Amino acid sequence: MKKKLITQSDDLIAQGVAKKLIRIDDDGKRIEYLRHGISRDWTKPEAIIEAKAYLTLVLQYEYPDDRIQLFAPVTIGSSLREADIEVYADSKHEMPIIIVECKKVEVTEAEFRQAVEQAFSYAVSEGARYVWTTSGIKNEYYEVPDKKPKARKTVADIPRFGSMYISEYRYGVNGGIGKHGQKTFALKQVTEDELTHRFAQAHQALWGGGELNPSDAFDEFDKLIFCKIWDERKEDREDGDPYAFQVIAEDTPEQTNAALLKRLKDLYAEGRKQAPEVFKDDIRLSPAKVRTVVSYLEDVNLTETDLDSKGRAFETFMTSFFRGNFGQFFTPRAVVKFIVDVLPIASNWRVLDTSCGSGGFLLHALDKVRKAAEKKYGATTIGCYKSWHGFAQERLFGIEINEQIARTAKMNMIIHDDGHTNVVAADGLQPIGDIATKSGNRGFKDESFDCIITNPPFGSTIKQTEHAYLGLYGLAERGVDWLNPKSKAAQRPGVSSEILFIEQCWHFLVEGGYLAIVIPDGILTNASLQYVRDWMMEKFRVLAVVSLPQTTFMSTGAGVKSSVLFLRKRTKRETEKLRVGKESLQRKIAEKGKLVERLAEIEKTRKAELAKLDKRAEFAALKPKERKEIPEYKATADQIAAVAEKAVAELRDKLDSEYKSAAAEAFPDEDIFMAIADDIGFDATGKPTKVNELDEIGAELAKFINAAAEEGGGR
Repeated sequence: MKKKLITQSDDLIAQGVAKKLIRIDDDGKRIEYLRHGISRDWTKPEAIIEAKAYLTLVLQYEYPDDRIQLFAPVTIGSSLREADIEVYADSKHEMPIIIVECKKVEVTEAEFRQAVEQAFSYAVSEGARYVWTTSGIKNEYYEVPDKKPKARKTVADIPRFGSMYISEYRYGVNGGIGKHGQKTFALKQVTEDELTHRFAQAHQALWGGGELNPSDAFDEFDKLIFCKIWDERKEDREDGDPYAFQVIAEDTPEQTNAALLKRLKDLYAEGRKQAPEVFKDDIRLSPAKVRTVVSYLEDVNLTETDLDSKGRAFETFMTSFFRGNFGQFFTPRAVVKFIVDVLPIASNWRVLDTSCGSGGFLLHALDKVRKAAEKKYGATTIGCYKSWHGFAQERLFGIEINEQIARTAKMNMIIHDDGHTNVVAADGLQPIGDIATKSGNRGFKDESFDCIITNPPFGSTIKQTEHAYLGLYGLAERGVDWLNPKSKAAQRPGVSSEILFIEQCWHFLVEGGYLAIVIPDGILTNASLQYVRDWMMEKFRVLAVVSLPQTTFMSTGAGVKSSVLFLRKRTKRETEKLRVGKESLQRKIAEKGKLVERLAEIEKTRKAELAKLDKRAEFAALKPKERKEIPEYKATADQIAAVAEKAVAELRDKLDSEYKSAAAEAFPDEDIFMAIADDIGFDATGKPTKVNELDEIGAELAKFINAAAEEGGGR
């Protein structure tokens, strides 16, 4: 059955104003309950929760205003307290039915439990039959028994006006009529901020008591989100049928919690059959902990909530968690969007992120293909679904070295409807064949991807002593220097990870394939990394360099100045032609400049000068070791060496300059799009700014890339 979309609960406030139940003053500091003659501080965290609870009772449960008392006095022993809302069966307020206790959204689980106890004590004192405790994003309902002991009994809801019957469940498909003729509530859409709060509060509740560490709690939370989504997507239900992911009342709280856990385990087992690669172990939470998470999410429709909103909510919550626990620096959304938007990604492309983190690049690529399919076929057509879903299932790939983050990326993809199938936990720098073998996914093949979009880890050094695969990388070898004929190829002891990722991406790409990669600016500017730039120019057509502001990654905990590099893989023929041409030109320059002979002459002169020094009267009788200990001898020898070194450097600089001039003629420069972005939509703290220069840069860069593709006869 197709689920209907319910609008966000903030509409209650608008309805309340329209129906003249409440009024909020112009400066937004006071709320007035018009039919009660009460004014309260609207800036208090609990104020909006109190207002929504009141409006829910009137507009949804249809209680008359004269049966409701706001901020009602309650006597507990010898003290006078105040219940937020008390509902009566009569207009004289002599027969209490419901006590409502409201808490702020950010209330901790311990504070919420305390609020439940407080509301229950009010209900017992007043003789009310039901308790509703709410923080706006979390609701619990209880019945107060007639007989002692007055132990709490979980119920799914409070009664509506005119009925004392309560269904055993609250949420039914499409808000239809339930099993016993009771109208159920439909799941609702929520805002990004509210969903972020719900995620964070539920996770905090899982680990706050110390039973789980934050990392384990995150894993268990992910499993329950998986259950929630799977529950919403089940098709074998009619209007009014209950969702499994909700509190359904049993005789005791223990039975209620146990039944809930069983339903979720059944859902989990069913879902794992369809996606066995997402989670490998069972739900390990206690029934009470499961109920805690469910209480934050049971009324939300994750499937139908706006894709961007739920995606940003999950990413915001997840990014803050991983930054604190793993030091991961996820790519800001503005940068991800910019990179994906400028590339001509199509549904028939194979797309990869070699360091996918939480899956941001993959999600934006999927969204781009989905929107193109909707425009081409129509959003609700089979053709549209097959186009984007086929891309998600068969052509979208990700590699993430951290297994927990890889699992989270899969979860992130599932939340966005699909695309998790080809995300694997692996070291993206190991041989491609090993990635395929160890992951069991044969889709990871060299020279098979049309596009790679990635932000690899910066700064970590990959050492031969720790990673045997380092020897397989050309950039890990110190090659022969044409200006030093005696030099020999040698293995570098260590290479920065971002350099190796550039080469690994080259291996993954088809000829003509695109690479968009975030790199530290050192690769573009450091003299010692000229060999990397030379390698890239030979292997790739450099399309664009877009400099990002220093503040780009500060809000995620990193301050490395970086740029986005857009490259296109050359054909083997182009690369070979460049390599052979450059080597031939170097040989010609070396031969013409008599490099070998002149280096030999400089060395001969150096040895002759040293021989003269050795024969000087004051040094001739001394052994070589003794001479070197004499300051005057050492200073003169050093001067001779310095003269020789200067002569060698001048010779090499001269020939290198000649080579560069000749190369500029032989290999004309290709146009490169260059841009500097000073403001990309957020500041160093992550707060939005008014300008995002990447929008304008991206529009021009997209045109440039398309034009370059047409000139090169590309895709």
